[in-house]
Amino acid sequence: MRRARLQKRARLLKAAEFNRVFNKARRSADQYFTVLARPNDKDLPRLGLAISKKRVTLAVTRNRIKRVIREGFRHKQHGLFCADYVVMAGHQCSKTNNRRLFRSLEKHWQKLNKLCAKS
Repeated sequence: MRRARLQKRARLLKAAEFNRVFNKARRSADQYFTVLARPNDKDLPRLGLAISKKRVTLAVTRNRIKRVIREGFRHKQHGLFCADYVVMAGHQCSKTNNRRLFRSLEKHWQKLNKLCAKS
């Protein structure tokens, strides 16, 4: 059985794409994540990850957090506004379980979906 993947066209890959989001973004933050969003002119929402070694020191933990973020985004991407989203790790991100991370991301997606739809 093949696992579903986040398509390459649904990712932010270039520094210019990240900088565009960082310059003028809607923001949602809690102790686990800071999520930035900026509406795009594409036909789908796109995801970028900025999980730093400074916040999450162990590579194993960084990779787990990235998997959780990608999976949460993949499940919700069809209901999201067409925007570019960048997820950054918060202080408590590495010290909690996957269920709490999913719940946190769900709240961020809902909040930013409303903010991006208004503009």
